[in-house]
Amino acid sequence: MPLDAGRVSRLKYPLLYLMAALYVAAGVMHFVRPEAYRPMMPAYLPGHDALIFLSGVAEVGLGIALLVAPLRRLAAWGLIALLIAVFPANLHIALHNVPLFGNPEGAGALNWVRLPLQGVLILWAWWYTGDT
Repeated sequence: MPLDAGRVSRLKYPLLYLMAALYVAAGVMHFVRPEAYRPMMPAYLPGHDALIFLSGVAEVGLGIALLVAPLRRLAAWGLIALLIAVFPANLHIALHNVPLFGNPEGAGALNWVRLPLQGVLILWAWWYTGDT
């Protein structure tokens, strides 16, 4: 069954609000539980706590900016840049089977799901880089 352009178009705004809420919630978690993000940080990156804080600020700020029509396109490009910037951390998690969020061991093959999911999230954000 082919995608109906009208149906997809009707989903654009509800999915925008969902995306904004997810980024704001994820960003807030950087401040509430920064220790959960430390294992994700590759050793070669300096200033882990500062990077966790900055990525949280970026997620909250860009999530909110998505909801402001004049800022939406810039916010979407900002999210794409952020997703590309955090890709090395997701690769680090997959390569080293890093345990996350207090788990005693890594999630194994599930950690590899994060990598293609980054592409899906980039495409989702890209949807809002044009006219909305």
